[in-house]
This record gives sequence, C-alpha cells and structure tokens, in this order.
Amino acid sequence: MDSQAPAPAPGETAVSPAPAPPASARAGRLRGLVDALGGVTELFAASTPGLAILAVLGIKALAALFGGAAAPGWLRVLDTAGTLVLVAVLGYLLARMLNLLRQRFLWRVRRKLVLSYVLIGFVPILLSGVFFLVSGALLVSTVSSSLVQLGFADALDDADGLAAMTSIELRGRLAPEAMQAALANRVGAVRDRYPDASIAVSSAGRDRAAAVAGSWRHAAGGPRFPAWLGAGAGNSAAGGLVVTQGPAGWTVAARGVRRFDADGQAYAVVADLPIAGDVARRMQTSRGVVLTDLQVAPPADADGPDASAAEGHPVRVAFAAPDGGSGPAPERSSAADLVLGWSMPSVAYVDLLDWSTGAPQGRGEVRFGVHLATFFRQIAQGGATSMVWLLLIAVVGILFLIIEAAAMVMGFALTTSITGAVHELFTGTERVRQGDLAHRIRVATKDQLGELAESFNAMTGRVAELLAEAKEKRRLEEELRIARDIQMSLLPEGPASVPGLAVTAACRPAREVGGDYYDFIRLDEHRLGVLVADVSGKGTSAAFYMAELKGVVLSLSRFHHSPRELLIEVNRILAASLDSRTFITMTYAVFDLAARRLTYARAGHTPLIHVPSAAAGPPVPEVLAPDGLVVGLQFDGAGEMFADLLEESAFPIETGDLVALFTDGVTEAMNHDSDLFGEDRLSRTLAEQVHLPSPDLKQRILGEVEAFAGSAEQHDDMTIVLLRVGDPPSLPPPPSRP
Repeated sequence: MDSQAPAPAPGETAVSPAPAPPASARAGRLRGLVDALGGVTELFAASTPGLAILAVLGIKALAALFGGAAAPGWLRVLDTAGTLVLVAVLGYLLARMLNLLRQRFLWRVRRKLVLSYVLIGFVPILLSGVFFLVSGALLVSTVSSSLVQLGFADALDDADGLAAMTSIELRGRLAPEAMQAALANRVGAVRDRYPDASIAVSSAGRDRAAAVAGSWRHAAGGPRFPAWLGAGAGNSAAGGLVVTQGPAGWTVAARGVRRFDADGQAYAVVADLPIAGDVARRMQTSRGVVLTDLQVAPPADADGPDASAAEGHPVRVAFAAPDGGSGPAPERSSAADLVLGWSMPSVAYVDLLDWSTGAPQGRGEVRFGVHLATFFRQIAQGGATSMVWLLLIAVVGILFLIIEAAAMVMGFALTTSITGAVHELFTGTERVRQGDLAHRIRVATKDQLGELAESFNAMTGRVAELLAEAKEKRRLEEELRIARDIQMSLLPEGPASVPGLAVTAACRPAREVGGDYYDFIRLDEHRLGVLVADVSGKGTSAAFYMAELKGVVLSLSRFHHSPRELLIEVNRILAASLDSRTFITMTYAVFDLAARRLTYARAGHTPLIHVPSAAAGPPVPEVLAPDGLVVGLQFDGAGEMFADLLEESAFPIETGDLVALFTDGVTEAMNHDSDLFGEDRLSRTLAEQVHLPSPDLKQRILGEVEAFAGSAEQHDDMTIVLLRVGDPPSLPPPPSRP
C-alpha cells in the first residue's frame, strides 16, 4: 500500500511525520497542521529568503521616510529593485510552503487518493454540470428576455393599431358626441383583452382633450397634444412604452399615437394599454414568465403625488393584479411540471418613450421570473413529443446525478477500504517493529486486501513461531555447548605423562557432541592402558553412552589387566543397558614399558597401525586387525559369541616405534566424489611423516583429511591417538603377576 513519506527535495529539511494514533485521528491532523505552520515559520525566520524580505522592507521604510517620489534617485532604484526581489522571494516561499504542506498533509495515502479522486472524477463532472446549468440558464434567460420583449412589442402593436383605427374613424366625425361615441366603441372592442384600455383625442393649442374614453386611472386626465408631433407625422406610428403616474401609483403602458388633420385643425389620437393586472397575467401564462417589476429613471413630466419623492431615484413599476396580487402561478398539470415547476429570476430590457419630448427616455429594466415548465411548454408549442423529450432529458439528468452520487460513494468507500487496509498494515508493521508479534490485523473484507491482511497475520504468526524456534534452538545449542564442554572434560586433558612414551591425541566431533572416546589409564608404574572407542550414531545419546563407557572402563581396569578380559566384562555390563539399535566399537591396548611389549584386543573397531622404527631402514607400516565383535549386541548367545570371537594379540615394541589408534571418522572421510580417505592413505602418511614430532604429525594427518574432504560436510566424529615409544626409563622391576 504507497505508505512512506516522500523524500525531501535537495536543500529541503527532511520530513518524517509520525502516524497519528488510530484512536485520535483529529489530534493527529491538528498536530500535522501545527508542525506544518512551525516548518513554514522556521523556513521564514531562519533562511536567506526571510532575511531578504526583512532587508527589502527596511529599504521601503527608508524610501517612505524620505518622501517617496522626492527620495533620491538611487533610493528609488533600490525601492523598485526591492519590490522585484520581494515578489520573487514571496513566490519562492509560497512554493516552499506548498511543498511543506503537501508533505505534511498528503503523507497519508488516503488523502492522496481522495484528492486524486476529487480532482480527476468529481471536479470535472461538477464543472461540466455547472457549465451546462450556466449555459442552460443563459439560454433560458436570453430566450425568455426575448419573449418578454416580444410581449411588450405585441402590446405596442395593439396600441398602435387601436390608435390608427380610431384616427381613421374620426376623420369624418369631429362632433363631440360622435367623437365620444367612436372612442367608447373602440375601448369596448378591446376591453376583454385590455380592461384598462384608454383613448383620448386632443387638438393642438388646447389644454384639455377633446374626447376621452376609458378609465385613465394610470394617468390623471389623459395626455395633452404632444407638441413634438409635427405635421409630417401623418398616420405614421409615433408611440412607445411610457411610464405614467396616476392615483394608483406608477404604471407602464403601451402608447400608440396617430395624428390627423381635419378642417384646418391638427388632432392626435392617443391610445394607452396599461400592462398590469390581467394583461400582465396573460403575458405570464402565454410566455411562461412571472413579471415582477420594471425599474427606470423617473420621466421628466412626472407630476403625480410621488414625483418629488421619486426625484433622483429609480422608479419601480410593479406588475400587479387589480386586487394587488401578482396573479396565480401556472398550474402543474404533468410530470414535467413536477420536475421543472420552479422559477428562475431573469432580466429583460425595453426601450421607453419620454412623452414630454418624444425622444427615447432610456432603457427600462424588467425583472421577472421564468416558470420553466410553462416556458418549455410554450417553446415546444404544446407538443406532446417535445414534452416527452424534456422528460427524457430530465430523467437522464436525474440518473446522471444518481450515478455520480453512487460513484462518489463507491469511490470514497474504495478509498477508505484501500487506505484502511494500508493503515492497518502500517500499524501492524509498527507494532511488529516494536516487538508485538501477537498483534493481528482485522480482516474486514474477502477481497485481495483481505487476503493481504491474512497473509500479514500468517507472516507475523510464522515469525513468532520462528523466533520461538530460534529461541529454543539457542537454548538447545547452549545445552549442547554445555554437554560438549562436559564431554570434552571426560577426555584426557593434554598428553599422558608416561616416561618412555610420547602420547598425543585429538578428537573432533561431527556435531556439538559425539560418540568418539579415548582415554589413557595408568595401570602401574610401567604400564599404560589406552582405550579408543566409537559409539554408533552421533549426538547426545552417543555422548551419554560414551560417558557410561568411561565409568565402566575405569572401574574394570583396576581388576582386569588383560585387554580381552576387560572387553568381555564391558560387553557383559553394557549389553543390558544399551539401546537395541546402538553398539560400540573399541580397541583397548596395554603398553608394558618394562617388558617392551604391547598387548591389545579389538572389539569390531578400526585396525591398529604399527609403524616400526626407521633405524633399521625405511619403515613399513603394519595394519593390525585381530578378530573381535562389537560391544552391545543383544540376541540369544551374543555374550558367548563375543567371547569366542574376541582375540587378544601382542607384539614387541622398540624405541622409535609409532602406534596409531583411530576411529572410522578418519579413514571413512569422504569427498564430493564419495571417495574414502582409507587406511592405505593413512598408513602411507604415517610412514612418510614418521620423523615429525607427534603433535606435528597429528596436525599433518588431520590437515590431509580436511584437504581430501574439501568442502564436503564432516559426517562422522574423528579421533586419532598417536603413541611413540622412547628410550626405556629406569624402572623398578615389575611386580609379580597375580
């Protein structure tokens, strides 16, 4: 699991954050923040960039002290250079600070994965969603603004048409009664669509209108003849949207104006269609918008009760129903209304007319809300297919949000799973490093991470077992070392001190302890008993039997001077105590220095090699192997057979003679080709090197055995005893034999 701290960049301080304890993650995060801020403070206070910033600030303080622009030229140059240095140093410090924060806060794998998921998966989708929402909102706002402007344009067309038809009808009906009747008929014709429709006819040069029809509640008394309406206007349209003030407050109206001349008099027909109440509600229903208000600078000819209060402040014209309400919202009638049944605020701009001058007054800001369901229904012309497409888009969008939410939850769950496993492994390794091999990782899942946790638990368990085994092995090795020391203490310490006989010996166990044994027994002033034995097998059991053999031989040697008799008695005693699979080979020799004679018996052991003195010529070694059976065999008649087969031999010894006793570990040493060192090679070495002192000869023999075996493992204990006959000492006459 990617859970080491990143290596610091060259020149940076190494960061080795310790993991927060599992029980206090928040405390760990706070500690990380404090460490990071401490690192930034240290970076600023104890570094060259920090000193550079202090120097630049000092230069700027001097420049300000000497009057800024009035400062000397060199100081201004230093001030400018200091500014550049300050920008560069601050950029460097910012990069270092971000690097330190990254090392502190992004050391945990979980934070890296979460940040990567957010940047790679969530942020692009979020930006895409925001992009499409903003694009859709812009499109809806633009289209709905155009629809609102078209609604006002339709009202202007209606007002202009009403003024045009009225002016045509009045050309031949200038009598006041006829004029009033014609205006009333025209108002009645449009009252269903425009309840507050008003028409006035005024003539040039008069203060009052010649005829008025409609309520004119939005403008007190109706408009006068516009002075700016010249004679060339004819029947051309000259109206626009106007903001008027009446008893009910400010109102926006679509005003149509037509001039006609009759009987030498100029007349103007002014038709007003106030956009409020049912008119605003009809625009909302047909275009899917909810008109809120219109804001514009107050007109120059405003003379209503709020004119002075409105001076210098925008005029707010509310599109309210006659009862003061804004009208009911469109009813929801389909699933699309449930999805899109909400309003989006938007703004449209319309051109206004200054009635006092006939010039454009400016642009009015119409604020409205877009009821999306009605808006899309109007765009789709009410077609069922279009609504199906809208529903499909809505369903796809909802599914997209659901899938994205599920992906986010799954991503964070996966991140938590991975980083949780990594954290568990990290905690486990820390506990193992501290020596707690009993710690086990919680296996929460059955996936690859769970298998990894189980493998870690098995590994720590196996490590604990191996450590226990190693501890036990060390204990056994210590015990074997003690056993080896004890076994070595059973062997003779140093060469035997016998006048007229040079004795040297060596024993090399194949393991810590072995079954080879040799001993020197002083029988009397002129006789020495020499024993070499080999217990079958190796290891502790062979060492125990070897210790038992030593005690038996030392006890029997006091009573039995004949090697054959001693070996027969040894076989009788040990046969009952040895394991059925264990036996002992041994050779027992008695050197009689007074009689100059060697007597020996061999119980299945390796031969004895006698190398005569070289005084009479080149020595010819003799391999002596009298008959004899191994000690310890257990079967019917084994004791009698042992006594019958055991043969005792003797030969005279002279000054300079060499006698070698050894175990089969010497002659049966093998190399990698499974060849044996052999008795012939040992005899040849003894004959060739007989002139060497006994200790040197012993080392030469062991060296040649090692050279022959090479790197092959020693498979058996090696023991060799060398006895060299010297000049006969001055000895008292031997005692009489019993």
